[in-house]
Amino acid sequence: MDRVALRGLKARGHHGVFQKEREEGQTFIVDLVLGIDTRPAAADDDLAKTVHYGIVAEEVVAVVEGEPVDLIETLAQRIADACLKHEGVQEVEVCVHKPDAPITVPFDDVTVTITRSRV
Repeated sequence: MDRVALRGLKARGHHGVFQKEREEGQTFIVDLVLGIDTRPAAADDDLAKTVHYGIVAEEVVAVVEGEPVDLIETLAQRIADACLKHEGVQEVEVCVHKPDAPITVPFDDVTVTITRSRV
């Protein structure tokens, strides 16, 4: 299976279990790897035969900016569901970064990575 990757999609969301996270929001960063067969698109040089990653990016940002959830695990699942709605996408790996997570010790990042497929 071929892969199309989008890295570093940024959006502001109001996800988290704490009231401050819900009220103030924070930046989330999303990395995606879409599993698709690119051969038909490459053979005909036809965008309609592959996934339009610009549209996927817009949809992912809309999910992050949309309805708040408590867990980034839930957010990752919603993003995966949106990606799998595209006909050519057979599998997706979603990594949600929460670099401003409310942790009391120094850290660089918190991430949740999931892989989902049509099967």
